[in-house]
Amino acid sequence: MKKATILILLFFVSSCVEMQQVMQQMPINENVDIANGLRQALDFGVQKQVFKLTQPNGFFQNNLVRIGFPSELQQVEQGLRKVGLNSLADDGIKALNRAAENAVKEATPIFVNAIKQITFEDARAILMGDKRAATQYLEKTTQTALYNQFYPVVQQSFQKVGADQIWQNLIQKYNSLPLVTKVNPDLTDHVTKQALVGVYEMIALEEIAIRNDLSARTTDVLKRVFAMQDKK
Repeated sequence: MKKATILILLFFVSSCVEMQQVMQQMPINENVDIANGLRQALDFGVQKQVFKLTQPNGFFQNNLVRIGFPSELQQVEQGLRKVGLNSLADDGIKALNRAAENAVKEATPIFVNAIKQITFEDARAILMGDKRAATQYLEKTTQTALYNQFYPVVQQSFQKVGADQIWQNLIQKYNSLPLVTKVNPDLTDHVTKQALVGVYEMIALEEIAIRNDLSARTTDVLKRVFAMQDKK
Protein backbone atom coordinates (compact mmCIF):
# COMPACT_ATOMS: atom_id res chain seq x y z
CA MET A 1 0.00 0.00 0.00
CA LYS A 2 2.82 2.34 0.90
CA LYS A 3 4.61 1.48 -2.34
CA ALA A 4 1.46 2.20 -4.36
CA THR A 5 1.02 5.52 -2.58
CA ILE A 6 4.62 6.47 -3.23
CA LEU A 7 4.27 5.56 -6.91
CA ILE A 8 1.11 7.64 -7.22
CA LEU A 9 2.83 10.59 -5.56
CA LEU A 10 5.87 10.25 -7.83
CA PHE A 11 3.63 10.09 -10.88
CA PHE A 12 1.70 13.15 -9.68
CA VAL A 13 4.88 15.14 -9.00
CA SER A 14 6.35 14.07 -12.33
CA SER A 15 3.17 15.11 -14.13
CA CYS A 16 3.19 18.48 -12.39
CA VAL A 17 6.82 19.07 -13.34
CA GLU A 18 6.12 18.17 -16.95
CA MET A 19 3.04 20.38 -17.03
CA GLN A 20 5.02 23.27 -15.54
CA GLN A 21 7.71 22.79 -18.16
CA VAL A 22 5.11 22.87 -20.92
CA MET A 23 3.49 26.00 -19.50
CA GLN A 24 6.88 27.71 -19.25
CA GLN A 25 7.89 26.64 -22.72
CA MET A 26 4.87 28.06 -24.52
CA PRO A 27 5.26 31.76 -23.66
CA ILE A 28 9.02 31.62 -24.15
CA ASN A 29 8.62 30.21 -27.65
CA GLU A 30 5.96 32.77 -28.42
CA ASN A 31 8.14 35.63 -27.20
CA VAL A 32 11.05 34.36 -29.26
CA ASP A 33 8.75 34.21 -32.27
CA ILE A 34 7.60 37.78 -31.64
CA ALA A 35 11.17 39.01 -31.23
CA ASN A 36 12.19 37.30 -34.46
CA GLY A 37 9.23 38.85 -36.25
CA LEU A 38 10.07 42.34 -35.03
CA ARG A 39 13.72 41.92 -35.98
CA GLN A 40 12.63 40.74 -39.40
CA ALA A 41 10.36 43.76 -39.83
CA LEU A 42 13.21 46.11 -38.92
CA ASP A 43 15.62 44.21 -41.16
CA PHE A 44 13.20 44.71 -44.02
CA GLY A 45 13.12 48.39 -43.13
CA VAL A 46 16.87 48.54 -43.64
CA GLN A 47 16.94 46.38 -46.75
CA LYS A 48 13.99 47.96 -48.55
CA GLN A 49 13.82 51.52 -47.24
CA VAL A 50 17.17 52.60 -45.81
CA PHE A 51 18.85 51.23 -48.94
CA LYS A 52 16.98 53.90 -50.91
CA LEU A 53 18.82 56.57 -48.93
CA THR A 54 22.17 55.32 -50.23
CA GLN A 55 21.21 55.88 -53.86
CA PRO A 56 22.00 59.10 -55.76
CA ASN A 57 19.64 61.78 -54.42
CA GLY A 58 18.36 59.31 -51.84
CA PHE A 59 18.20 62.09 -49.26
CA PHE A 60 18.09 65.13 -51.51
CA GLN A 61 14.98 64.12 -53.47
CA ASN A 62 13.14 62.53 -50.54
CA ASN A 63 11.02 65.17 -48.84
CA LEU A 64 10.64 63.01 -45.73
CA VAL A 65 14.36 63.05 -44.94
CA ARG A 66 15.93 65.80 -47.07
CA ILE A 67 18.59 67.62 -45.03
CA GLY A 68 18.52 71.40 -45.06
CA PHE A 69 20.61 74.10 -43.45
CA PRO A 70 20.84 73.80 -39.65
CA SER A 71 18.64 76.29 -37.82
CA GLU A 72 21.56 78.53 -36.88
CA LEU A 73 22.44 78.85 -40.58
CA GLN A 74 19.03 79.89 -41.88
CA GLN A 75 20.37 83.42 -42.08
CA VAL A 76 23.26 82.15 -44.20
CA GLU A 77 20.91 80.74 -46.82
CA GLN A 78 18.78 83.89 -46.79
CA GLY A 79 21.84 86.11 -47.01
CA LEU A 80 23.31 84.22 -49.97
CA ARG A 81 20.04 84.21 -51.86
CA LYS A 82 19.52 87.94 -51.25
CA VAL A 83 22.77 88.72 -53.05
CA GLY A 84 22.05 86.37 -55.95
CA LEU A 85 24.12 83.40 -54.80
CA ASN A 86 21.24 80.92 -55.14
CA SER A 87 23.38 78.29 -56.84
CA LEU A 88 25.93 78.40 -54.04
CA ALA A 89 23.18 77.91 -51.44
CA ASP A 90 21.74 75.02 -53.48
CA ASP A 91 25.17 73.43 -53.77
CA GLY A 92 25.57 73.67 -50.01
CA ILE A 93 22.32 71.81 -49.39
CA LYS A 94 23.16 69.17 -51.99
CA ALA A 95 26.56 68.67 -50.37
CA LEU A 96 24.95 67.94 -46.99
CA ASN A 97 22.67 65.35 -48.55
CA ARG A 98 25.44 63.77 -50.61
CA ALA A 99 27.49 63.32 -47.44
CA ALA A 100 24.54 61.64 -45.73
CA GLU A 101 23.87 59.34 -48.69
CA ASN A 102 27.48 58.24 -48.76
CA ALA A 103 27.70 57.81 -44.99
CA VAL A 104 24.54 55.69 -44.72
CA LYS A 105 25.91 53.40 -47.42
CA GLU A 106 29.01 52.71 -45.35
CA ALA A 107 27.26 52.52 -41.99
CA THR A 108 24.30 50.25 -42.80
CA PRO A 109 25.87 47.22 -41.02
CA ILE A 110 25.78 49.24 -37.78
CA PHE A 111 22.00 49.39 -37.98
CA VAL A 112 21.72 45.72 -38.89
CA ASN A 113 23.77 44.71 -35.85
CA ALA A 114 21.75 47.00 -33.59
CA ILE A 115 18.51 45.36 -34.70
CA LYS A 116 19.83 41.98 -33.60
CA GLN A 117 20.12 43.24 -30.03
CA ILE A 118 16.36 43.48 -29.44
CA THR A 119 15.52 41.04 -26.65
CA PHE A 120 12.36 38.97 -26.46
CA GLU A 121 11.63 40.33 -22.98
CA ASP A 122 10.48 43.57 -24.61
CA ALA A 123 9.01 41.94 -27.69
CA ARG A 124 5.36 41.67 -26.67
CA ALA A 125 5.20 45.27 -25.41
CA ILE A 126 6.70 46.49 -28.68
CA LEU A 127 4.33 44.38 -30.77
CA MET A 128 1.30 45.69 -28.91
CA GLY A 129 2.58 49.28 -28.90
CA ASP A 130 1.83 52.06 -31.37
CA LYS A 131 2.56 51.98 -35.08
CA ARG A 132 6.22 53.02 -34.63
CA ALA A 133 6.92 51.13 -31.40
CA ALA A 134 9.70 48.92 -32.82
CA THR A 135 11.40 51.86 -34.49
CA GLN A 136 11.10 53.94 -31.32
CA TYR A 137 12.62 51.12 -29.29
CA LEU A 138 15.49 50.88 -31.76
CA GLU A 139 16.01 54.64 -31.67
CA LYS A 140 15.92 54.77 -27.88
CA THR A 141 18.39 51.94 -27.40
CA THR A 142 20.84 52.67 -30.23
CA GLN A 143 20.91 56.38 -30.97
CA THR A 144 23.85 57.35 -28.77
CA ALA A 145 26.01 54.41 -29.83
CA LEU A 146 25.10 54.90 -33.48
CA TYR A 147 25.88 58.60 -33.31
CA ASN A 148 29.36 57.89 -31.93
CA GLN A 149 30.04 55.40 -34.70
CA PHE A 150 28.31 57.39 -37.43
CA TYR A 151 30.03 60.72 -36.76
CA PRO A 152 33.47 59.77 -38.13
CA VAL A 153 31.84 58.10 -41.13
CA VAL A 154 30.04 61.36 -41.95
CA GLN A 155 33.28 63.27 -41.40
CA GLN A 156 35.07 61.06 -43.91
CA SER A 157 32.10 61.29 -46.23
CA PHE A 158 32.34 65.08 -46.31
CA GLN A 159 35.82 64.75 -47.73
CA LYS A 160 34.91 61.90 -50.07
CA VAL A 161 32.08 63.77 -51.82
CA GLY A 162 33.83 67.14 -51.70
CA ALA A 163 31.27 68.64 -49.33
CA ASP A 164 33.99 70.10 -47.11
CA GLN A 165 35.33 72.26 -49.94
CA ILE A 166 31.85 73.37 -51.03
CA TRP A 167 30.93 74.42 -47.50
CA GLN A 168 34.26 76.11 -46.86
CA ASN A 169 33.66 78.23 -49.96
CA LEU A 170 30.05 78.89 -48.94
CA ILE A 171 30.93 79.99 -45.40
CA GLN A 172 33.79 82.16 -46.63
CA LYS A 173 31.47 83.86 -49.11
CA TYR A 174 28.86 84.48 -46.44
CA ASN A 175 31.33 85.71 -43.81
CA SER A 176 32.72 88.20 -46.33
CA LEU A 177 29.31 89.82 -46.81
CA PRO A 178 28.94 93.22 -45.07
CA LEU A 179 27.02 93.49 -41.79
CA VAL A 180 26.69 89.75 -41.13
CA THR A 181 27.54 87.78 -38.00
CA LYS A 182 30.28 85.36 -38.90
CA VAL A 183 29.47 81.66 -38.54
CA ASN A 184 31.48 78.50 -38.06
CA PRO A 185 28.97 75.61 -37.82
CA ASP A 186 29.62 72.00 -36.88
CA LEU A 187 28.15 70.51 -40.04
CA THR A 188 29.33 66.99 -39.29
CA ASP A 189 27.20 66.98 -36.15
CA HIS A 190 24.21 68.35 -38.04
CA VAL A 191 24.43 65.81 -40.88
CA THR A 192 25.05 62.94 -38.47
CA LYS A 193 21.92 63.75 -36.46
CA GLN A 194 19.78 64.34 -39.54
CA ALA A 195 21.03 61.22 -41.27
CA LEU A 196 20.04 59.18 -38.21
CA VAL A 197 16.61 60.84 -38.21
CA GLY A 198 16.27 59.87 -41.86
CA VAL A 199 17.25 56.27 -41.26
CA TYR A 200 14.77 55.85 -38.42
CA GLU A 201 12.06 57.52 -40.49
CA MET A 202 12.55 55.07 -43.35
CA ILE A 203 12.62 52.07 -41.00
CA ALA A 204 9.35 53.31 -39.53
CA LEU A 205 7.78 53.38 -42.99
CA GLU A 206 8.33 49.67 -43.36
CA GLU A 207 7.19 48.91 -39.82
CA ILE A 208 3.95 50.82 -40.38
CA ALA A 209 3.37 49.04 -43.68
CA ILE A 210 3.81 45.63 -42.06
CA ARG A 211 1.53 46.55 -39.16
CA ASN A 212 -1.25 47.89 -41.40
CA ASP A 213 -1.00 46.02 -44.69
CA LEU A 214 -1.43 42.23 -44.79
CA SER A 215 0.28 42.04 -48.18
CA ALA A 216 3.44 43.54 -46.65
CA ARG A 217 3.77 40.49 -44.37
CA THR A 218 5.75 38.45 -46.83
CA THR A 219 7.03 35.69 -44.52
CA ASP A 220 5.35 33.14 -42.25
CA VAL A 221 6.95 34.71 -39.17
CA LEU A 222 5.59 38.16 -40.01
CA LYS A 223 2.13 36.74 -40.67
CA ARG A 224 2.05 34.84 -37.36
CA VAL A 225 3.46 37.62 -35.24
CA PHE A 226 1.51 40.56 -36.57
CA ALA A 227 -1.71 38.55 -36.58
CA MET A 228 -1.39 38.75 -32.77
CA GLN A 229 -1.26 42.53 -33.06
CA ASP A 230 -4.42 42.55 -35.20
CA LYS A 231 -6.37 40.88 -32.40
CA LYS A 232 -5.51 43.44 -29.71
